[in-house]
Formats: sequence, C-alpha cells, structure tokens
Amino acid sequence: MIEAGADEVWDAVRDVAAVHERLVPGYVLDARVEGDTRYLTVPGGAVIRELIVSIDDDLRRLAYSAVEGFKIPLTHHHASFQVLPEGPEHCRLVWTTDVLPHEMVEQVRPRVVRGAQVMKETLEQQTAR
Repeated sequence: MIEAGADEVWDAVRDVAAVHERLVPGYVLDARVEGDTRYLTVPGGAVIRELIVSIDDDLRRLAYSAVEGFKIPLTHHHASFQVLPEGPEHCRLVWTTDVLPHEMVEQVRPRVVRGAQVMKETLEQQTAR
C-alpha cells in the first residue's frame, strides 16, 4: 500500500528514464533509455540492461525484462508493476517478478523486498511535499 494517489504513483512508475530519481534513489544510481532498452547503473558500477516490454496507461501497468548485467546467474527475468487505486489518496503497487532458474528466487526475493520498501518511502515522500 502506498499513501499516495494512483495517478501520482503511476506517473512515477511509467517514467522509465527517471527510476533512479522517482522510485529507487540510491538503489539505482543512474538510468538512460535508448528506444525500448533501459540501462540502469547500480551501486558498485554494474550496468543492467532491461527491455521495456510495455507501458499500458489504461491498466497502469509496466512490464520489463532484465536481459544482461545480473550479479546472480539468471537465465530469465521478467517483471511488471501495476498500480491499483484504493481510494483517493491510497493505492496498491503490485510488483511481480519471475526468474529462472527457480533456485535463484531466494537470492532475488530480498532485492525485491528492499526495492519495494525504497519505492514506498520515496513515493510517499514525494507526494507529501
């Protein structure tokens, strides 16, 4: 649950070039977009290449796939965000992440949990201004 309106949260989520500023500052240091490809620089200097699969404004849904730059041995990564309104000043941000091999879930899960915490804090701070 995010203490902010769905439109405000969706605006931040769909802004794929500003993920390092609007969603996960410090967790991602820089982002650049070339066509449907996003390059994320993370602490330590690694660059993750992601494909932006879809941005659906009607469903408030963003889908992407990390395809290169993993620090852990993944053969597949696909994720999506969806923003669901829960009232005028509240919404639910659903982050679904699928990875292969299945054994890597326990290494990915803490990153997703921490990322979700950073997103919640960042989005709520931005809307409190």
